Order: sequence, then structure tokens, then C-alpha cells
Amino acid sequence: MSRTTDLKQGIREHLGQFSLHVLLVFATGLTIGSERTVVPVLGEEVLGVESFLVIGSFVVSFGFVKSLLNLYAGKWGEEYGRKPVLILGWITALPIPIILIYAPSWSWITVGNVLLGINQALTWSMAINAKIDLASPDQRGLAVGIDEAFGYSGVAVGAWITGVIAGQTNLRPEPFYFLGIVVVLAFLISVFLIKETLQFAQIEGDEDHHDANLPFYDVLKRATYGDKTLFAAAQAGHIENFVDTLFWIAVPLYLTSQGLAIEAVGVVVGIHSAMYFLQIGTGGLADRIGRRPPVVVGMFIAGAGVLGMVFVDSYLPWILLSAVSGLGMALLYPNLMTVPSDAAHPTWRSAGMGVYRMWRDSGYGVGAILIGLTMQFVSPEAAFYLTAGLMFLSGAVVIVWMEETHPEFGTHEPPAPAPADD
Repeated sequence: MSRTTDLKQGIREHLGQFSLHVLLVFATGLTIGSERTVVPVLGEEVLGVESFLVIGSFVVSFGFVKSLLNLYAGKWGEEYGRKPVLILGWITALPIPIILIYAPSWSWITVGNVLLGINQALTWSMAINAKIDLASPDQRGLAVGIDEAFGYSGVAVGAWITGVIAGQTNLRPEPFYFLGIVVVLAFLISVFLIKETLQFAQIEGDEDHHDANLPFYDVLKRATYGDKTLFAAAQAGHIENFVDTLFWIAVPLYLTSQGLAIEAVGVVVGIHSAMYFLQIGTGGLADRIGRRPPVVVGMFIAGAGVLGMVFVDSYLPWILLSAVSGLGMALLYPNLMTVPSDAAHPTWRSAGMGVYRMWRDSGYGVGAILIGLTMQFVSPEAAFYLTAGLMFLSGAVVIVWMEETHPEFGTHEPPAPAPADD
């Protein structure tokens, strides 16, 4: 029997392994979520950091490290397989709880977030690629939606749990005991229960197609600027991470400055991320109506939710607008990622996804710098205006340049090969 007939794609056919990868991406979300509520306040109240820009530095280190490692995670996933890269990602997470518990200064937190960036890049990249490997092509939007829904539900749960623990005990060490349990269990699952999925990508495409087996540098150029649709996706992914960064840095500090208790701040931040669970539905929706419509609508809804937060001044409206911005992110987030997975040939899909995720997650670093500078030298409210305005502008670029990439009715075609020399 041939390898092609031995290996059949489909979520139902591989429900056990698919479910384990869902559990692991939930753990990845828990890991980053455990910092969302507590760490900015820890820097201000325990470590004595007064500068918004300095507090933002831990997200800068996270963002740039994660974006670079996303690029290479995709490449390594093609060369060495998904499982070894996944295990390496969880190894890098093991020291993080210890650093957060014992850090004597903010510089230690920044170093810890370098490890967090590596962890998030390697584990989340391999989780999403493994799900796409296992799913059939007509389930790709659903697979990405499930991945992002459970990943960001983990972010919400982590932010909420550590906020509750911090409110009832202390800002440290108690919240980070929970984090330690998460990373140890995820490491053990990766080592002992996860199976390799690279072989499913290898049987999916025609290797004689002119777009197959692109060299890595050509993939980097194609997914960055060589294709207008992929450029539109990359810039939108870069800008939408400003929203995530705002909820990581500015929202906790802004709400505490308005007199909201840390437990309540955890709820507001957590509600935003909890709305990402709707990505199960929005990813499946894009399998039916296409990727482009939910991306466009999501960019403007998320921007509107962010903008509205500075025009209200009480707990319930903040929760509502946090949910609105989260709904917008749920519409756009999985479907932006499905665009390069549709447009890439299976022989370089992991690498192409890595390029997209590099540009997307560098938005954490750039966003943290711009948001920190704006908060420091203008006002905290100005950071919300900045983020919303950029979301609206980026959404306009998507409208103008992004073509539909759905595998059945998309209008996007890969660039034609260069003519051969005579």
C-alpha cells in the first residue's frame, strides 16, 4: 500500500492527536496569559518601575524574539519535523516561573520574556502547523479557528486565574506556582504523547508544480512583498497585534489608574481574550464565505472597541467594549493566518506561515514601543487613539489589496514562474 493511501487527512480521522494539540495550544495560552494581568502591576507596585516605556520593554523583548523565532520555527519544522521543535519550545518555558518568582529587578522580567518569546514562537507555530497537517484542505479554516480559539481562551483563563490568585494572596509568588504546573505538564505531553505530523504535509501537494519547493529566501520575499495579498495579510497581522499589546500593557495600567481593583482588571482583560474562543465559528465561517470578508469586518470592529474604551468610565462598559474588540479580533485573527496557509504550496507552507507570523508578532515589539512612548509623553488615552487609528488604516489596505484565497472559489493565484533563459 502506498504512503498516500496510508495517510488520510481529516480532523475526525486524527481526533486523538488533534485534541492533544488543542490541549497544548491551550497551555501555550495559559503560559502567556499568566503574565497579562499581574506582571505590569508587579513592575509598578513591587519593582518600583515608574516609566510606561520601561514597563513596555518586557513586551518589546517578547515581540521581537517571538517574531524572529516564528520565522525559523517554520523553517525548522520543514527540516526536522514538528515534534522536536515543539519539545524545544516547552524546554525554554521551564525557567520562566522561577524567574518571575525571584526576579530582583525589572531587567530579570525582560530576560524572562525573551524565553517566553521563544516558547510562544516554537510551541504555537508547531501547534498550528500540526493541526493544518492533520486537517483536510476544506477544514483548514476550522483547524486554524480551533487552534486560535483554544489558544486565546488559555490567555483569558490564565489572565483571570492569576488575577484572582494575586487579589486573594500577593502579586508573587503564588500566581506563578500555577504557571509552573502548566509548563511542566505541557512539556511531558509533548515528549510522551505527541506524534510527528510532517508526513501529512509531504503527501498533500504536487512537488512538480512550478510553485513547489521554493528556497527559503524566495519564500521570505514572496510572503513579505512579492505578493500583494500576502503583503496585505502581513501588514494587517502586524497592526492587529497592537491591540493585543494594548491589552497587555496599557489596559491594566489605565484601568488601575481609574481606580479599578486588580481582580476586576483581570476580568476586563480576560473577557477580551475570551472572545477569541469564537474563532471556532469564525474560522469555520471563512471555509464557507471566504477569508476576506471576516478579516475586513474584524479590523474595523476591533478598532472601534479599542476607541470606545476611553469614552466610558465604569466597569460594565469597559467589559462590553473589551468584548467588542475581542469579537473583532476573533473575526480577523484566524482568517488572516489562513490566507498564507491557502496561498503557500504544501512543500513550503510551514515556512510561509513562519514568515507571516514573523511580521505579525513583530507587531508586539513595534506596538509596545509606540504605545509606551505615547503613554509616556502624551497620555494613556492617546495610546488607545493611536491603536484604533492604525487598525482603521490597515483595514483599508486589506480592502484595496487582499484577494480571496479560499481553495475552492478564491481569486488569488501564485505569481507565474520567471521565464527560463534560452
